[in-house]
Amino acid sequence: MSAAVGALLVGGATMAAAPQRTASTALSRLQTGRYELKEVGSLAEPRVVCLADAAMLIQLQQPDTQCSRLIVADGADSTTINYTCVGGGHGRTVVTITTPRSFDLQTQGISSGAPFDIDYQGRRVGACGPRSTAAR
Repeated sequence: MSAAVGALLVGGATMAAAPQRTASTALSRLQTGRYELKEVGSLAEPRVVCLADAAMLIQLQQPDTQCSRLIVADGADSTTINYTCVGGGHGRTVVTITTPRSFDLQTQGISSGAPFDIDYQGRRVGACGPRSTAAR
């Protein structure tokens, strides 16, 4: 393992001690509200989330886990963020903003020891109801 990679791993473990808020130009364009996340290629019902902070999209597969985040690329219409979580999970999420009310999201990584690779299309369907701040 190179010294640079070792330093990143040690730094990542240190950064994971406190939750981070990731500032992203692309994510800041999304309106808050209730969104349906339709898994591309699936017949399953859409996942519904109340999006109070678009940064929650980064860790959809590990929503309650402390993770350090690194913005790899960020522009007006797209962001790529890598994250490493306490306990060994990690992932990479790419969000492409179509409009302030719709986006495409690709996420892949390891959660609870198992790999995931999921593509979603998200669209705003209204305001969040009272007390509806979590994903279902």
